[in-house]
Amino acid sequence: MIRTDAVLAVLSRLTDRDRLLLDWLADHQVLTTPQIDHALFGSPRVTQRRLLTLHHAGLIDRFRPLRPGGGSYPWHHVLGRVGADLIAATRDQPPPRPADTLRRARRIATSRTLDHLLGVNQFFTALAGHGRTHPGAALVRWWSAARCATPGAFAPGLISPVRPDGHGIYRDGDHQTAFYLEHDTGTETITTLIAKIATYDIHIARGGPAWPVLFWLPSAAREQHLHEQLDKTLRYQGRRSSIIATGVPAHHGADDPSDAVWAPHPARSGRRRLIDI
Repeated sequence: MIRTDAVLAVLSRLTDRDRLLLDWLADHQVLTTPQIDHALFGSPRVTQRRLLTLHHAGLIDRFRPLRPGGGSYPWHHVLGRVGADLIAATRDQPPPRPADTLRRARRIATSRTLDHLLGVNQFFTALAGHGRTHPGAALVRWWSAARCATPGAFAPGLISPVRPDGHGIYRDGDHQTAFYLEHDTGTETITTLIAKIATYDIHIARGGPAWPVLFWLPSAAREQHLHEQLDKTLRYQGRRSSIIATGVPAHHGADDPSDAVWAPHPARSGRRRLIDI
């Protein structure tokens, strides 16, 4: 009986969209079915059917956390054994041991920071979905927190003090905006958020790019509190190097971070679209 390597066997059935999804799962660990549908498909039935096919091929694995109070969350998708081997081959890396791939999936599924990770990925998949449905718009770059923390990621030889939750470049027509993302769940103090801004000033002083820092906040009250504390900091410390803007998902009538949901600081007239920050 002739046996075919599992990676070689699936190559003829993989679409460009499948490959992008596998790259995302390699870099960003986990995505839910609704996130994948919005970013890449736009049809829940087609999405579910394709994800099931990839699951049966061993390219992805999945889990579904229990929802407090009853019911379940949507399927959460991670790299499967064949998917991990395929990514290693495309990146010219040694293939992971099957046990390592399984441990990675279990670590993600049981992580105490899973909600935060999913929140960060929700931000970027929302941008990708906007690009999918709006000609001329696109999420050009999506870096994970791990990629951002790599020495030299933002400038050759730069060991940066900043640890953003992600970095992206978003394009709309002839314009594009690069940014750092700080996804806030409300568990840190406002003082901690202010201290993060100070590290971005150091980052810029050392030669890091002076891209806007976006704070995606859980409530309008927290957003107002942060702006108030930023006002006080400016009075005491003077001008800063970093550009700051804040937004709250759904509070201003839109879950899409590309929309006019961003409040720059110091306050300017009205909310701005991401591309206009």
